[in-house]
Amino acid sequence: MSSLKRSLPWETPPAPRPVTLAGRRLAAGLLTAASASLARIAAALEPAPTSTARVSVDPQLEYHAEAGAPEGALYVDGELVGWLRGVQRL
Repeated sequence: MSSLKRSLPWETPPAPRPVTLAGRRLAAGLLTAASASLARIAAALEPAPTSTARVSVDPQLEYHAEAGAPEGALYVDGELVGWLRGVQRL
């Protein structure tokens, strides 16, 4: 059996070209313009502010039957209002 030896050519990659001041200014200008455009779009998509008065909505009744939760606990709008006696799970 003969062993073949081959040399592989190796060259160091060329050094990257330095970024010029004009290139940096161009990139900064493009990014600034894109940012301003996105800010205008976001402002146009923003919902109109609503009044601070609370809109009357039907109360939401919740029952938590998770592990470690108090068994039979009832919540209305996120506040504990009581327990259902003898109820282990719904």
